[in-house]
Amino acid sequence: MEILIVNQSEVPQLLPMSECIEVMAEALKALARGSAILPLRPTLWLPEKTGALVVMPAYLGDSDLLGLKVITYFAGNRGTALDTHQGGVMVFDAHDGRLLSLIDATEITSIRTAAVSGVATRLFARPDAGDLAILGSGTQARSHLEAMLLVLQVRRVRVWSKHVENARLFARRESERHGITIEAAETAREAVEGADVICTTTSAKEPVLQGRWLSAGVHINAVGSSIPFTRELDTGAVARSRMFVDRRESALNEAGDFLIPRNEGAIDDSHILGEIGEVLLGQKPGRTSPEQITLFKSLGLAIEDLAAAHHILGKAREKGLGTRIELGGSRRETTT
Repeated sequence: MEILIVNQSEVPQLLPMSECIEVMAEALKALARGSAILPLRPTLWLPEKTGALVVMPAYLGDSDLLGLKVITYFAGNRGTALDTHQGGVMVFDAHDGRLLSLIDATEITSIRTAAVSGVATRLFARPDAGDLAILGSGTQARSHLEAMLLVLQVRRVRVWSKHVENARLFARRESERHGITIEAAETAREAVEGADVICTTTSAKEPVLQGRWLSAGVHINAVGSSIPFTRELDTGAVARSRMFVDRRESALNEAGDFLIPRNEGAIDDSHILGEIGEVLLGQKPGRTSPEQITLFKSLGLAIEDLAAAHHILGKAREKGLGTRIELGGSRRETTT
């Protein structure tokens, strides 16, 4: 049988950030309505944790979507020609099990992660928010800048990286790309002080954002860590915040930014006030005053990858993009 292959260069034109933000909002609402089957992702770590293989299956009942993302994570790829996240998203027919499509996961992960932060920022940032700080200068920093420019009236952008030259390169490249002025900060504190929205997109194992630096009313998107033993935010930053997540079960099992402060006794499970989908549906309140500090802890969900892949598949068919190949799946007749 025939499947459609969508390569890395085709994904961005089929999944523009503006469209992905809306697709992610609908997927998160479906999760909150209870229509998704979403097991926790198994992760196979290589010796010394030099790399990992992650499998993320999902079913979205509202849309009758079935699929999974299989991806590797190699932090050592930073600064090389290879991305840290590589793999594919597979979409299956939920009625007969046929494999319909295989789509590059590197670009889907980049776009949908920032798009979910865009949804969260629309929900939780103050209406007048316009001072943006980005910690990190890699793929997610780039995609988060794009998403934030779509959901905020940005007045100022600051970027920080552990290696200041990387921040300067990012500032020059993205300033030209978007026609704006981006400032490269020498320190993380310099980048975030007075900011209205902060996106942490680093590979840090220890906190890069301190709670004492946060201004009243700031909103934080924390996306860089998705494992229990690393974090980007210190305990003070998390404790000061009204915390929301993409999925409660995932956060309780995978989010070092939450688990480490909990293990220290600074917070408990009730510190997670709700999932984004619950706020979108009006089941839980979001920001309730201008002075509150809000935090969205992103882990990334298979339903986000599946919803993005389904959107890509539909547009690829419509536009005649992708490569069709024969793979199999038909029952072979045997004779005796």
